Amino acid sequence: MSLRLSTVILPYQRWNEGGRSPWTRAEQLGFHSAYTYDHLSWRTFRDGPWFGALPTLTAAAAVTDRLRLGTLVTSPNFRHPVTLAKELISLDDISGGRVTLGIGAGGTGFDATALGQEPWTPRERADRLAEFVPLLDRLLTEDSVSYEGDYYSAHEARNIPGCVQRPRLPFAIAATGPRGLRLAAQYGQAWVTTGDPKLYEEGTPEQSVQAIRGQVDKLTDACAARGRDVQELDKILLTGFTPDRGRPLESLNAFVDFAGRHRELGFTEIVVHWPIADSVFAADEKVFEQIAMEAPAQLR
Repeated sequence: MSLRLSTVILPYQRWNEGGRSPWTRAEQLGFHSAYTYDHLSWRTFRDGPWFGALPTLTAAAAVTDRLRLGTLVTSPNFRHPVTLAKELISLDDISGGRVTLGIGAGGTGFDATALGQEPWTPRERADRLAEFVPLLDRLLTEDSVSYEGDYYSAHEARNIPGCVQRPRLPFAIAATGPRGLRLAAQYGQAWVTTGDPKLYEEGTPEQSVQAIRGQVDKLTDACAARGRDVQELDKILLTGFTPDRGRPLESLNAFVDFAGRHRELGFTEIVVHWPIADSVFAADEKVFEQIAMEAPAQLR
């Protein structure tokens, strides 16, 4: 099984002052997809420039031709399905059908309180995601939707002509808990994980692989419960949050070894962060480009 290599480009630069070049370069290097975070701000970048995900992806669509584009990930923290659906349909049209929506329950970071609310508990986030995803699925596949739920409503929401991709653009659902995995099994075209966050500080790469294997097993069970073959879902690993941290980007051989171990778990796509100097995502740009150009051939 060949393994696709993708990247995630953080929206921290003005478009005409360096923000555009990673997207065009990502296409030149042959990346399968380029994603961005859908946050209002993020961790150590909070006090610096940070731009919106969907306008950034729209601009990226205008300067690329083949590169798939998407979010890793969008969440209900500050999104509503009705307005999000309209923007996604527009982005899918502008890009010529190259959009993937990464979607998850969100967390307790800055996004969770930016609208003035208290952070939701894990159960509250799961409750909202369980309503958000099915409603968004309807909004992207039906011309007119009315709905009254516990958290979201829609009244004759029109979404004509729908997505370029049919029946809608693909969902890549980030989940490790049972409710999220059930959503991935029912609505996902892909599943996303960053590994087990409990292992990030003191775990080992070997422990991480075992934990991720367990996540894949739970996804397999969730799919079986719906009568679905787990092989129908792409499996995406967003790197940088396992105990390996930045080591896979230190050399071509290190990356091929890392990616190969995860391909054996069934992953079809590995996502690496575009290098950002003086940050947790710092990496040698020459090595990064060598990995982009040479690793996929070694992972076929």
